[in-house]
Amino acid sequence: MKDPRDIIKRPVITEHSADLMAEKKYTFEVSTKANKTEIKDAVESVFGVKVVKVNTLNLKGKFKRMGRYGGFRPNRKKAIVQLSEDSKELDFFEA
Repeated sequence: MKDPRDIIKRPVITEHSADLMAEKKYTFEVSTKANKTEIKDAVESVFGVKVVKVNTLNLKGKFKRMGRYGGFRPNRKKAIVQLSEDSKELDFFEA
């Protein structure tokens, strides 16, 4: 099995993801090669919570220019993880 910290890259903190936190849904940027079961196991082992559901999105990299040179940003994968009702909340905004 892969290391859970290689699967979960970072939390995604946006206005929409902050609204989802009220429903115990948390958004993470994950490895592009990870599947839903690996993401579920990684979140459960790192944060010590019970995961009910995992939704994933593949995001294609945008085209960007730097002067006359053009290129693409890297592709990303996002996972929205729903925790069970009896799980504790994850706090990303600690001091």
